Amino acid sequence: MNESMTANASPTSPASSSPAPLHAVVADDFVAVNRTIVEQLSSKVPLVAAISEYIIESGGKRLRPLLVLLAARSLDYQEDKHVLLATLIEFMHTSTLLHDDVVDESHLRRGKKTANDAWGNAPCVLVGDFLYSRSFQMMVDVGSMRIMAILSAATCTIAEGEVQQLTNIGNPSISEADYFETIQGKTAMLFEAASHSGAVLANATPEQEEALKLYGRYLGLAFQLVDDLLDYQGSADAMGKNVGDDLAEGKPTLPLINAMERGTPEQAKLIRQVIRKGGLEQLDEVLEIVHTTGALDYTRARADEMADKALAQLEALPPTPFRDTMAHLARLAVERDT
Repeated sequence: MNESMTANASPTSPASSSPAPLHAVVADDFVAVNRTIVEQLSSKVPLVAAISEYIIESGGKRLRPLLVLLAARSLDYQEDKHVLLATLIEFMHTSTLLHDDVVDESHLRRGKKTANDAWGNAPCVLVGDFLYSRSFQMMVDVGSMRIMAILSAATCTIAEGEVQQLTNIGNPSISEADYFETIQGKTAMLFEAASHSGAVLANATPEQEEALKLYGRYLGLAFQLVDDLLDYQGSADAMGKNVGDDLAEGKPTLPLINAMERGTPEQAKLIRQVIRKGGLEQLDEVLEIVHTTGALDYTRARADEMADKALAQLEALPPTPFRDTMAHLARLAVERDT
């Protein structure tokens, strides 16, 4: 991507108070989110604060807290609890990153060593638990039972999605429908919960609430589809992770699923074998297959479809710079290269 989503400095990082262009419309809110992150990371256990700060300062696009702020502001929300809500959503996301890197045995995230590589698995699992627990403390302070219901249900769905992805590893018989169900749970659910809870906080009409809920869902699906696409055509320097990671782990993502459907019996057999055993020994052959079968183009088309569906939801909102930024975000989600 050639715009704000390539910025290295996080708008919510304690090291930076300058928002990236994408966040400019809610710049003051992000300063407040930054301040709240620092306050809420405090712990009497130094290792908790150290690991939490490490992963939060490692950057990232901060899309989920951004969705909370944009959703609330697009409906003219004028109070300050959206800042707390955005912060706790970021804590929930950060906790899943800590747990994911342990499960995936990852060593690189956003161009830096993962926290589990730096401190070990056990501390990172426990600090992830701390961040989840702190996020629920903050939910109580937000003071909305509806928002607590949305977010608590989301945490269950996300956990189920992660478990489903784990059970999918090494299974070449996963269908496209199975794949979409998995990424809806593990990725799109938190996007959806972010925009949905922001709408509820701002007392949205039923139509607006449903539109913002679906906007987050489709944006999250588009985002994950592009992530899975980039694993087969990105670069390690741009992405901040190892190209071919999904293949090495035996994850049956859409490029592989579609390549097996479109390819010759011999090509499908090779991909099935690679998914079963994992590893990168046949990476070049797999790359050739996903390119020649059009599986990458198909994955890109599905991502564009999800982005278009997200954009369509914005018609339910009044015209504001916040709605414009949400539209811009949907386009950037599929145009990015990181």
